[in-house]
Amino acid sequence: MLQQCNGTLLEARGSAEQKRDTQRLAVSLSLEVEAATADAALALLQQRLAAVRRQLQALQVQELRVGSPSTWQRSQEPGAAGPRVVASLQVSGQLAPARLQAFVRQVGGLEGVRLNPVAAEADPSAAAVVRARLLRAAYQDALNQARELAGVVGRASVQPLEARVEGHDPRPVMLRAMAAESPPFDPAELPQPSDRLTLFVRFCAN
Repeated sequence: MLQQCNGTLLEARGSAEQKRDTQRLAVSLSLEVEAATADAALALLQQRLAAVRRQLQALQVQELRVGSPSTWQRSQEPGAAGPRVVASLQVSGQLAPARLQAFVRQVGGLEGVRLNPVAAEADPSAAAVVRARLLRAAYQDALNQARELAGVVGRASVQPLEARVEGHDPRPVMLRAMAAESPPFDPAELPQPSDRLTLFVRFCAN
């Protein structure tokens, strides 16, 4: 229950952010093929998936997940022999940062593969410690704002009434398959994973 305020009710949003070292990369891709019939498209998709799986296993991708396939019929184009059926599926996993360049070249270069955004991830075991640190920093930010507002309206002190945590948004990085002569993609150039937290706080100023 929200405490009553006999003074002036103030609201503030405090925020805090901490950059962290990259421990792993969350990678995913779309695999798409087309053929004259659904059966042929699914058979071709299975062949292409086997090639993708071999490359991912060679790169020691962890927590490999393969989604269920879906099919749809592409509209017949003028002059085409008939309609085409498209089959596709999604593949995802966890990759060591040092293998990013090999992933882009060896997997992104396979026929039918489209690389999805890559997200740098930090050590999940430290999440609780980092969250506690961000909560303290975000609250201090909100408190500083509230004290400044209280001074503007002629109040001497503020007391917290309510606090609510808002928002946490990872920052993905777009990649595409690169030609053999392209310069290497350096994982060190990826933005560091960062934890961001916003705290909404109501204060009573007296």
